[in-house]
Amino acid sequence: METNRFAAGAAYVDGRYVPIAEANVHVTDFGYRRSDVTYDVVGVTDGNFFRLDDHLRRFRASMDALRLKPPESDDAIRAILNRLVAMTGLTSAYVAMDCLRGLPLPGLPRHPLNARNYLIAYAVPWVSIATEEHFVRGLHLVIAKTLRIPPESFDPRVKNFHWGDLTAGLFEAYDRGADYSVLLDGDGNVTEGPGFNVFSIIDGVVATPARGGLDGITRQSVFELCKELGIRCEIRDVPAKELREADEIFTCTTAGGIMPVSRIDGRIMGNDRPGPISTTLKDRFWARRAEGWHATPVNYDDV
Repeated sequence: METNRFAAGAAYVDGRYVPIAEANVHVTDFGYRRSDVTYDVVGVTDGNFFRLDDHLRRFRASMDALRLKPPESDDAIRAILNRLVAMTGLTSAYVAMDCLRGLPLPGLPRHPLNARNYLIAYAVPWVSIATEEHFVRGLHLVIAKTLRIPPESFDPRVKNFHWGDLTAGLFEAYDRGADYSVLLDGDGNVTEGPGFNVFSIIDGVVATPARGGLDGITRQSVFELCKELGIRCEIRDVPAKELREADEIFTCTTAGGIMPVSRIDGRIMGNDRPGPISTTLKDRFWARRAEGWHATPVNYDDV
């Protein structure tokens, strides 16, 4: 029986399509040596991309912010992502797109301006940062001592691999028996967690930080769901004290959707299970996805 050599994942590397195991980056590439790269991730569920155009717009905005200019247009990138999923045959997939700085052209100074930028993209079986157990009991979070890199140093709205602070926060969470961490800014306000946005709920009002974190695509979906459900949602500073004393907390990301929280810094909220508003938003999110909300069907004939 013929087997699909792309079943475990397919990658596009600087113009070539290869099985995921054969995708690589040269060790001298600025993308590797300096983390000089931007990326984005879009999910596929039931054979549909979710908010594909939104992800492509954000990816292009990140590339423009970093002066990265690969040869592929947005339409070309859209076609590449579709083909990658089609090659794998996956109906539930994690699809990433990266733009790397590359290396300066021969004979030119080793300045990023002189580098040839290029794309890497791949599709693999769906990856979630939350397990089924997490969804049942709720995430356990801690507020890390490590502070988030300030926006004045690097704009967090540009997706990047500068994860030194976020990685330190993950180890803090591990050492304290929690699942994930939330990082503060220098003024003691919540920014984001490693790969997710954060929301607090007090007296039925949802709030999320106005600055210091990524403008998440799933975050935007939360705003839309709150409007549909008549839930008040505020975008403003969220002090650490407010998060610690919240009635409910939830996080959200492409790789997991809306993820309710049941503990913060060891404090148990409610009955140590996801709260009612968080659960309503989570269930509504997946119900709307099943209805085809913001869906772009994968063309599986494109192989």
